[in-house]
Amino acid sequence: MMMTTTILAASRRCAAFAALFALAAAPAFASLKPGSTAPAFATKASLGGKVFEFNIESALKRGPVVLYFFPAAFTPGCTLEAHDFAAHIADYTRLGATVIGVSGDPIEKLNRFSVSECRKKFAVASDGDLKISHAYDAVIGMGPATYANRTSYVIAPDGKIAYVYSALDPAQHVANTLAALKALKAQPAAR
Repeated sequence: MMMTTTILAASRRCAAFAALFALAAAPAFASLKPGSTAPAFATKASLGGKVFEFNIESALKRGPVVLYFFPAAFTPGCTLEAHDFAAHIADYTRLGATVIGVSGDPIEKLNRFSVSECRKKFAVASDGDLKISHAYDAVIGMGPATYANRTSYVIAPDGKIAYVYSALDPAQHVANTLAALKALKAQPAAR
């Protein structure tokens, strides 16, 4: 009887892990569509290891915002993505855009990430309770294994979502957001 209970418990844990893995491996789709109003938020962020208060409404007054969500600092995919954004920050600047990354990591961890992986080129913000991630429908997992999903938004200065891309693979987030910013800049109403 004890052996059956142990096997059953192990089987349930294995099934739960398999379900979570399948959920993580499946493509994710953000529900905020182009044309939707971007939820307002303010939170602690770090740029080059220095903490400041990031407010999306203030950032939008300066131009479009590339808001990208990532699961966890210092993981392989998130590190590659941060390096890619850092390598192209001059392109974003030429297009008048602010880049901000958001994860559920504490600000202390993001201070280090902003220096080493973001290379002091753009800010990363803490969303410890995942309220911002939930507002943007950029979450993956369930229960205590819930993280920000790898989702990138381009938000126009009027606060409307211009573009959204969700994929756990970090490879196309930079190229896609740059293309979306170029398309946005080409629209007469975006000027």
